[in-house]
Amino acid sequence: MKREVLIISLLLMTFTLRMHGQNSNISTPKLGKDKIEDVIKAMTPEDKVYLLVGLGYPPPSGPSIIAQGFAGRTWDINRLGITTSILSDGPAGLRIDAHPKGTDKTFFCTAFPTATGLSSTWNTKLVEMVGKAMGNEVLEYGCDVLLAPALNIQRDPLCGRNFEYYSEDPLIAGKIAAAMVRGIQVNGVGASIKHFAANNEETYRGSENALISQRALREIYLHGFEIAVKEANPWTVMSSYNRLNGFYTSENRDLLTTVLRDEWGFQGMVMSDWGGGSDVIAQMNAGNDLIMPGSEQRKTLLNALKNKTIDEKVLDRNLTHFLNFILKTPRFNAYPFSGSPDLKAHDLVARDAATESMVLLKNSDNSLPFKKIKKVALFGKTSYHFIVGGTGSGEVNFEHAVSLKEGLANAGYSFVQPLESIYSHYIDSVITHADEAMIKKVADFMSDASVAKEKVVDFISEMPLSKKEIEQQVYNSDIALITIGRNSGEGRDRKQIDFYLSDTEKNLIRDVSKSYHAIGKKVVVILNIGGVVETESWRDYADAILLVWQPGQEGGNAVADILKGKISPSGKLPMTFPKVYDDVPSSKTFHPAMPICNPQNTLYEEGIYVGYRYYDTFKVPTSYEFGYGISYAQFLYSNIKISNNIFKDSISISIEVKNIGKAAGKEVVELYVSAPSVEIEKPIQELKAFVKTRLLQPGTSEVVSFKLDARMLASFWSGINAWVADQGQYEVRIGSSSKDIRQKVSFALPEKIEVERLHHVLYPNMPIYELSRLNKE
Repeated sequence: MKREVLIISLLLMTFTLRMHGQNSNISTPKLGKDKIEDVIKAMTPEDKVYLLVGLGYPPPSGPSIIAQGFAGRTWDINRLGITTSILSDGPAGLRIDAHPKGTDKTFFCTAFPTATGLSSTWNTKLVEMVGKAMGNEVLEYGCDVLLAPALNIQRDPLCGRNFEYYSEDPLIAGKIAAAMVRGIQVNGVGASIKHFAANNEETYRGSENALISQRALREIYLHGFEIAVKEANPWTVMSSYNRLNGFYTSENRDLLTTVLRDEWGFQGMVMSDWGGGSDVIAQMNAGNDLIMPGSEQRKTLLNALKNKTIDEKVLDRNLTHFLNFILKTPRFNAYPFSGSPDLKAHDLVARDAATESMVLLKNSDNSLPFKKIKKVALFGKTSYHFIVGGTGSGEVNFEHAVSLKEGLANAGYSFVQPLESIYSHYIDSVITHADEAMIKKVADFMSDASVAKEKVVDFISEMPLSKKEIEQQVYNSDIALITIGRNSGEGRDRKQIDFYLSDTEKNLIRDVSKSYHAIGKKVVVILNIGGVVETESWRDYADAILLVWQPGQEGGNAVADILKGKISPSGKLPMTFPKVYDDVPSSKTFHPAMPICNPQNTLYEEGIYVGYRYYDTFKVPTSYEFGYGISYAQFLYSNIKISNNIFKDSISISIEVKNIGKAAGKEVVELYVSAPSVEIEKPIQELKAFVKTRLLQPGTSEVVSFKLDARMLASFWSGINAWVADQGQYEVRIGSSSKDIRQKVSFALPEKIEVERLHHVLYPNMPIYELSRLNKE
C-alpha cells in the first residue's frame, strides 16, 4: 500500500511539474509577440523600476553594442523579450567615440553645420536631408535614438547653447526641427526633441525658475515644440533641467501630460535630461517616463512601491510608453548594424548644408565674389584654427575638418607665408603654454576633456599685429580675409565681453582695412561664430562680411564656394543682430536675479516681445534685422494675389519671384502678418510662413504660394485659455526680411474666431509685470 501511495505521489508530482512548466511558458509573454499589458503584468516591481531608470553614466557596454561613448542606455529583460536601447548625442551629428577600446575599427561621424547655421538656410528639404544622413550614422553605428534636435528659443544672445538652437522665432524653430526629425526617423531610428521647455540659459539651468506668462509661454516658448510634435511625430521628448513657473519641467504634469499628450496628441516617450529634476516620484507622476542617466532613483522608486507612496498604475502607464518605444528600435528588430555608414556621401550633404547656411551681411561695390584674386592674406587666429562646432553634447568626433586655408587652397588660391608663420607660432605657443586654470575652464565646456588643450585657442584673446606687420602683407596679397571666432557650449553662458569684439579684434579690422584700402584692395571679414556678436562699431571698415557660423567639417570648402562665386549665398538670419547688448529686451533679466543672495527666478518681463517682435514693434534700430541676408543674385517680387478679401476657413496668397540679377541664386520668401489689436495687444507683425525658391537662373521666375488658417492668425488669450483670431483688418506683408517688405495685401475677418480652447495650466507662481505697447515710454 505504501509503495502504491508513493508511486501515485510521484506521478502526481511529475504531472504537476509538467503542468507548471507548460503554465510557465504560457505565463511568460514576450514583447512583440504578446500584448504590452500582458508583458507588464509579468514583471516584478524590480523589473518595472529598472526599465524606467537608465543604467547610469557612463553607461556600460555589452555584447551586441558596437559603439562606445554614447550618452545613455536602458535596461533589458531577456525573459520578456525586452532589448536594451542606446541613446546618443547630438544636434550637429552623432557623438560616439571615434576610437573605441578593444578594436582597430574607427567610428568617425560627420560634423554638420550647427543648428543656427541649419536654420539660416530656411530650407526644410535640405535640413531633412541632413537629418537623413545623421540618422543613417545612428543606425549603422548601432544606436537607437539621437538626442536631437534642440529647439529652445534664442531669447538672449548670451545663451551659451544658442549654437544648438534654431531661432528667436518659434515658427522657424518648429519647422526646421520637424524637418530634422523626419529626416532622422526615416532611417527607423528615433529623434528626441529637447529641452522641453524654456531652457534658455545654461549657467543656472539646474536651479533657475523661468517665470513666463501663459501667453508668452504658449506663443513663443512652446509653439515650436507643438509644431515639431504635430508635424513630425518624434519618438521621444526630453524634459529640461530648469523649473518653469515654480516646478521642474520633468516633474510638471501640466506640461508633460496635459499639454504634451492631452492637447497636442503626443504618443511617444518622455525622458529626463541627464540628472534633471529632484524628485523621481514627482517625475513618474508627471509623465516623465524614463529617468536618465539613472542610478540611485531605483532604490527610491522601489521603496515608494513598497510604502504605497506611488501608485503602481503610474509605472504601468509609463512602461506602456517605454515599451512602445522599444518596439520601434532597430536593436529590438534585430537590424544588422554594419558599422560602416556612407561617410563620403554625407560629406557632400554637409558641404551643401554649410554653403546654404552662410549669410552675406555686407557686400559693398560687389566685392564678392572674388575677381582676379590669386593670393590671399589670412588674418586672425581663427583663420588658422577654424571652429567646426560648439562644445559639450553638441560635439562630433569627425575624421577630418576642412580648414579655411585648406578650402581656399582646394579652390586654387595661394597664401602669404610669413603671415601664416606668425599665426602658427602664436597658436602653437598658446597650446604649449596654456596653464592648468585655462585648460580646466575650457574643459568645463567639453565632453572630452582630453582635447581641451587644443580648444584653448578658441577662447584665448586675439593676437595683436603691429601696423608694420600688416603693411608687410599688403603688397604680397590681392585681398585680405579677417576671421573672427567665437565658441561656447553646454553648462555655461557667454558674457557681455564675448558679445563685443575686443579692442585687439576691432583694431585688427580697422588697421588691415586702412592699409589695404590705401592701395585699392578689398577686405572681407568672416564671422566663424556660434551666436550673435556686435557688428555696429566695426562693420563700416570691411568691404564684405560673410557670416559662416560654425559650419561643420566641410566649412572650409563651403566658404571657398561662396567667396569664389561657385554658389551664391542664400542664407538669411533666423535672429536679430542688435546694435548693442543693452538693446536686447531680455538684457536686464537674462540671468536669475531674485533673490540676489541665491539667484533662482528669471522674470521673462519682455513677454511676447522676443527678438524682432520687440525691435520692429518698438522701432529699435538694429545692425541686421531678422530674416536679413543678401545674395549675388537680385530678386524682384511682383503679382501678389489673394484668394479672398474676406477670411472664412482659410485664405491663400501667391507671389512671383524673379531673378533679375546676373548670377543664379535662391531666395527666401518671408510672409509676415500684421494683425489688428482690437481686444488684445499684438506685435506689429509676426512671421507666419516662409518658403525657399529653387535655384533661379538669371531671368527666370517662380510663383510661390502660402495658405493661412485661423490658428495662424490667432493669439493666446490667457483669460479664457484659448487661441483666438481677433476681428478686424489683417495685412499680409511679403518680403526678403522683416524690414524689407516688397508686397502687401489685406483681408478682413468680420468676427473673431475662437480656434481652440485649452486647459488652464502653466500659470506663473508669482506676478510678472510684462512689457507692453501701452506702457512703453
